[in-house]
This record gives sequence, C-alpha cells and structure tokens, in this order.
Amino acid sequence: MERKIFFIALIVALAGFLFGFDTVVISGADQKLQLLWNSSDTFHGVVVMGMALWGTVIGALFGALPTNKLGRKRTLIWIGVLYSLSALGSALAGDPFSFAFFRFIGGLGVGASTIAAPAYISEIAPAKNRGKLVGMYQFNIVFGILIAYLSNYLLSGISEEDWRFMLGAEAIPAIIYTFLVFTVPKSPRWLVTKNRFEEASEVIESLKLDIDINDLRNEVSNADKVNSESIFMKKYRFPLTLAFLIAFFNQWSGINAFLYYAPRIFELAGLGESTALLSSIGIGFTNFVFTLIGIYLIDRLGRKQLMYYGSVGYIISLSLVSAAFLFNWTGMAVPVFLFLFIASHAIGQGAVIWVFISEIFPNHLRGSGQAFGSSTHWVLAALIPSFVPFLFGTIGAAVVFGFFAFMMVLQLLWVGFMMPETKGISLEELGKQMSARKN
Repeated sequence: MERKIFFIALIVALAGFLFGFDTVVISGADQKLQLLWNSSDTFHGVVVMGMALWGTVIGALFGALPTNKLGRKRTLIWIGVLYSLSALGSALAGDPFSFAFFRFIGGLGVGASTIAAPAYISEIAPAKNRGKLVGMYQFNIVFGILIAYLSNYLLSGISEEDWRFMLGAEAIPAIIYTFLVFTVPKSPRWLVTKNRFEEASEVIESLKLDIDINDLRNEVSNADKVNSESIFMKKYRFPLTLAFLIAFFNQWSGINAFLYYAPRIFELAGLGESTALLSSIGIGFTNFVFTLIGIYLIDRLGRKQLMYYGSVGYIISLSLVSAAFLFNWTGMAVPVFLFLFIASHAIGQGAVIWVFISEIFPNHLRGSGQAFGSSTHWVLAALIPSFVPFLFGTIGAAVVFGFFAFMMVLQLLWVGFMMPETKGISLEELGKQMSARKN
C-alpha cells in the first residue's frame, strides 16, 4: 500500500516537472527572442520574459479558490490543460504580445500547481515519509529543469526558429500528465472539509492511511472553522510569518533570476554561446543530484538542519560569484561557483520550501496558507528576474550577487532563531502547535 501511495504522489508531483520545464525552457530562447523582436532590455525583461511569472503570481494568488472549492484533484487536471495550451500557443506565436499571453497562461498553471500539488501530497502522506513524498514535487521541478536545459541544447541550431521547438516540446509531458492525474483519488482531508465523510473514509480505507476519520470530523465540527476562520487571524500569525519568510528568502537568494538567465550570465563571464548552454545542463544536473540528496535527508535530519546547510552554502557561493565578476576572474570560475550555489539551494531551500509550507497550516486552511506562501514566492520571482537585464547593465553582476549573499546571511539568522522543526509530526498535531505559538 505504501507503494500505491508513492505512485499516486509521483503522478501528482509531475506537476512539478512541468513547473521546472516551463520555468527555464525560456532561457534557451531568451536572447533569440530579443533579437527577433528588437526589444529593449526593459520590454524584453518585463513583457517577453516576465509575463509568465506574472501569470504565476495570479495563479498563486487565486489558486486557493479552485483548490479549496473544486478540490485538489480537479484543480490539478485544469493545471495540466493550462500547461498544454501554453506550450502549443507560445511555440506558434508570431509576435511578442501573443507570445506573452500564452506564457502567461502557463504561468497560471505554475502558480496554481505550487498550491494544489504539495497540499494534495501532504494530505495523503504518512507523517514519517511526508517530507520525502512532498519533496518529490521539488525533485520533479529540478528534473524538469534538467530536461529543459538538455532539450534546449539538443534543439539549438536545428532551424532559424529553433526556439519554437524548444517551447513546443513541453506539450508532450503536459498532455501525458493531464491524463494521468485523472487516475488519482480525491484528498480525504479535503473531502472532510466538505463534510463528505463517507467518501473520505473510502479513500482512507482503500489506501490504508493512518488517519482517524473521527479526529478529522472533530476538527471541522469545532465552531464553524471551515467557513469563519482565516489565515490572517491573530492565532495563525506565527505560521503566516513562517510561510512569508521562507518564500521571501527563497527568492532573495537569486535562484529564479539565475535559472531564467543562466546562459546570459555565463556569457557575461566570458563563455561562448554553446559553452553557456552546455554549462546550463551542468547546472540542471547539479540541481538534480543535490535535490535527491536533500529529499533523502529531509525526513532523517529534518527541515531546519537542511536549511542551515543551504544557508551557509548560499553565503559562500554567492560571495565567490560576486568576487569573480568584481575581479574579472575568467574561464570556469563562475560556472564552478554557480554549481556550488545550485547545490546549496537544492539541498536547502529547494528541498524544504514546499514541504514546510504544506505542513504548518491546519487542514481547513492549508489551501489558503499554501496560496499565501506561494504568492509571496512568485511576486518576488516575477519582480526580481524582470529587472535582472537592467541591473546587470547598470550596477553590474558583482553588486547584484553580493546583495543576494547579504540576504542569505539574514536567512541564516531566521533559521537559527525562528524556524521550528516539523519532521515526523502529524498534520493535525502541527496545526495545534502552530496556532498555539506566539510570534
């Protein structure tokens, strides 16, 4: 039965593969599209490259509505449809505005998936394996990133409009995922919030989940919680602050800015176009390997310990990247330091963020809490990369990466003084502990 839960979680986590692929596949088309449409740095960064991220912000802001109302499963199906439409539409686009529109559609899927997929997996996962199972979402994100980089490299140069093939390739896994997610059951914890106790009991029994239906029934029966409570109530200030800060620091590491512009950054460091694309594959592979390590360790060492490792690695690697640009170190110095940066992200923030946010809110507020953390993440993920071309051209890459390093010093202090450990504790018990804590 644990194997069955694993495969259900894996299918749902494939939304992460599409997230990763969609996020970085644009990197192979980045400079080609700017030349094709003769765009200024600002227009290119905000509209052509940034519109997908603004779609992600909207998807994250409002993704809790379908996740809570329609359910986790039906929302995941619609996410697959959005990814499919985006891949086909952006590949066929004839101007920057239609291209931006279809990239926006894909962004909606990315934003909503960061709510629905981790919430669903956390709600069917045993407490002892929850970190590993929810972590498969992150694993699939980095697997999607690796495959996107590899696909871009292999498709580069096959025609004058090779970028169309790069972007259209996403339609294949998107369609497959959409059909697969029809086969998973509905979340029993979501069913209980809709007072569908009999259906919830059937799912719990069929999957042999270690969940007491009476505990769930009691939680939603206590004083109209489902309809009257909000994550912004005073008693939920602590988990709300935690969700905000982990998402805030995630993006101020510069991770999305780097993933979007990896080939451009490598070319700034003195590498040729083909070498830059090949180095991007190395980044994807490093991310993949260290994410596996992070997922292996997350239920053994815990979320907080991995965040310590990641924070220290961030500070060292980002400081070295800043120094490399400041003192014009050429050759492979920048790629090596950025590989260290990616490894630090993968074993720390990358492995932890979606697991942690999915754990710290009670069942009836999980979708809303996930949406808040995800929205914070994606608002910053839209703002920061949108201005990277402008910032690189004005204040320089050394200053940009130096600032990211400073922000990671602040993250290390947050982990040490505020972040709680959540490993091995049931979702119901975590909900009680978090609402009882004082911020």
